[in-house]
Amino acid sequence: QLQLVESGGGLVQPGGSLRLSCAASGFTFDSYGIAWFRQAPGKEREGVSCVSSSDGSTYYADSVKGRFTISRDNAKNSVYLQMNSLKPEDTAVYYCAADAGFRLCVLSERPYDYWGQGTQVTVSS
Repeated sequence: QLQLVESGGGLVQPGGSLRLSCAASGFTFDSYGIAWFRQAPGKEREGVSCVSSSDGSTYYADSVKGRFTISRDNAKNSVYLQMNSLKPEDTAVYYCAADAGFRLCVLSERPYDYWGQGTQVTVSS
């Protein structure tokens, strides 16, 4: 059974850092593209960052470029999102998602077949 489990969320002050983890099981991890999405209260879910299965290339939403870094460790079946210089507007539930297609990743929801339950990130003083 394919499963994605996020962890690492919490409460952090503006300017602080958090590292989210997405642990995968039940599938051949290195052949899947993985993305991080987030959803703030009252807003639609948006793509934050992704890492491709085909060549490992990464992409970021403009709102997080230069502050967030995505990485994957295929040996540990895990993907990480290092978030620095956090802002109150980064407050959201963060989800990881897996795309079974062998291709460049995208930051839209459509290709992603599997989703985790999410982890809350709150940036507040």
